[in-house]
Amino acid sequence: MEINISIFLEKLREEIASYKVPVVELVAVQTRDPFKVLVATILSARTKDETTAKASERLFKAAPDYEALERLTQNEIAQLIYPVGFYKAKAGYLAKLPEALKRFGGEVPQDLDELLTLPGVGRKTASLVLNVAFQKDAICVDTHVHRIMNIWGYVQTKTPLDTEMALRKKLPLHHWQEVNTILVTFGQGTCRPVSPHCDRCVISNLCPRKGIKPRKVSQHKNQKAHPQV
Repeated sequence: MEINISIFLEKLREEIASYKVPVVELVAVQTRDPFKVLVATILSARTKDETTAKASERLFKAAPDYEALERLTQNEIAQLIYPVGFYKAKAGYLAKLPEALKRFGGEVPQDLDELLTLPGVGRKTASLVLNVAFQKDAICVDTHVHRIMNIWGYVQTKTPLDTEMALRKKLPLHHWQEVNTILVTFGQGTCRPVSPHCDRCVISNLCPRKGIKPRKVSQHKNQKAHPQV
């Protein structure tokens, strides 16, 4: 029996209200600057949010816009963003970013295909920038979205790209902007990749739990503990 995706997302929207939001959403709330959202998104790939937040803060103090970023050397950028994951490669992308943005008048483009021409920008990054910086309908699928949608059986896919394509056909449009934020936050706090906390999940009685092994919980442990996020 197929799940009611709107009910699942509604319950999780309420549940994650007290969780820490992903760093890219935090940057957007603080600045609403597409350039900073783009840079923070590039930095966040395969990096913990806390590390990304500190690296973004250091970099934005030195380079609050693309003109200032252009004045930094690749080595200076690398030193500022260390220790984000793959910091040397990301420094290379960011060093090339100002020249790439000049093709769009120094502005971050609001089109998926145009965003994909920027250095270090893949489909996940481009979709997230469209969602967060411009409030445009785009489905951003990272490992959490891919994993949880398959746990629910809402899709049956093997890669995040397959999941994105499936969701484009199936997920109601009004959920496109919110699905990444909800599932990334929920995936970090409760439905974790290893030993998910099904014992305290607000949709545990509805979730099909396909292909997962929940954590073991002692009978004496308080199962209503607030998520440590």
